[in-house]
Amino acid sequence: MDTKTIFMAFFIINTLVSCVYPCLGQEDVDDKPLINPGEFDTLDVLSPASQEYNIYMLENLPPKYKTYLGTCADKMGPSGISECNEDVLREILTNKPVSRDCCLMVVRAGKECYMKIRKFMFQLYQLKRFASQVSFKTNEVWNRCSAEVESPSSSHDHMI
Repeated sequence: MDTKTIFMAFFIINTLVSCVYPCLGQEDVDDKPLINPGEFDTLDVLSPASQEYNIYMLENLPPKYKTYLGTCADKMGPSGISECNEDVLREILTNKPVSRDCCLMVVRAGKECYMKIRKFMFQLYQLKRFASQVSFKTNEVWNRCSAEVESPSSSHDHMI
C-alpha cells in the first residue's frame, strides 16, 4: 500500500467515525462561557478602525435587509432592542440567563427575526471573533425562551 492509499483510508474512517459519533470531534461547549462575565462590559470599547469597519459594514448592507432588521427590532418593542439585546448577547457569551420579560420580547419578534438579528450582531467588529462559536448557543437561548414563554404555568399573567 502506498502512502496516498493509507491516507485516504484513514481520512474515510475518520470521517465516518466523526459522523457516527459527533461528540468525539467536538469540545463540550454547552456550559463553558465564551468570555468571562467581567469581560462583557468591555466589548463595546471600539477603536477608530473598528468603528470604521462597523460603519462600512452598515453602509453596505442591502436596503431591504436594513429595513427587515428594523422591522424585527420593532417587533421586540421599544426597550427590547437595546436592553434585551444586550441581555441576549450576555447569555450567549457568558451563560447568564436573560429575564422572562426579555424572553417575551425575543419570542414576540419570532425565531426568524431573532436569528437574523443575532447573525447581524456577530458581524460587528467587536463580536465577529465569536461568530463561528455562537450558533448552538443562539439556538439554545431561543429554545429556552420559547419554552419558558409558552409554558402554561408561567404564562397566565403575561401575554405576548
